[in-house]
Amino acid sequence: MTVYKKLTAARAKLSALEIKKTGHNNFGTGFSYFELADFMPQVNKIFDEIGLCGVFCFEGDNVTLTIHDTEGTGSVAFVSPVVHAANPRSQAIQNLGGTHTYLRRYMWLMALELVESDAVDSAENSVKVEKPVTKAVEKPVEKAVEKPVETNPNHALFVEKTIEWANLLTTKAELAGVWRDNQPDINQLKEESPELYEQLRTRFNELKSNLKA
Repeated sequence: MTVYKKLTAARAKLSALEIKKTGHNNFGTGFSYFELADFMPQVNKIFDEIGLCGVFCFEGDNVTLTIHDTEGTGSVAFVSPVVHAANPRSQAIQNLGGTHTYLRRYMWLMALELVESDAVDSAENSVKVEKPVTKAVEKPVEKAVEKPVETNPNHALFVEKTIEWANLLTTKAELAGVWRDNQPDINQLKEESPELYEQLRTRFNELKSNLKA
């Protein structure tokens, strides 16, 4: 079996699993997306059964995901330009971790033909148009217009990148260290964007309960 045949078989097996998306963007359209943890355990199992192995390589301005045939010499390479994550509130190592996470996720989505936007996502944002019903015209009641609460884009980006970095940690000590190192920004977030702060705090508590000491 060629490496292309094996990769096709792996894609088919993965599609049959109907993997659910756990990532959710709470800003803007609020779309759902795949996180690495949603599909990588299944991918590793399928690749081991079929005889495939994925290897990442960063070279200059490009990143390459090469799928190797572990039982032969065949391989398939997927290449993409590197776009670096940049958050002025994050440390350099956090931006680097965010870059790696994004690239790994997108490269695997491309190699495995995983669809990021589908009918479910579209349905969440669709608007149902109904035939208007004729009724008596009533004088509109004037109501006070409330100004919508605006989300600070810097705060939203800070929360997104911090959660992505925290998802890569393996111990409670590392998790506590990230919270401690970003305490000034977290305090500002709590004061100016309490909803985003609550989202960040909730995610850290979830990770803490699942990590070892």
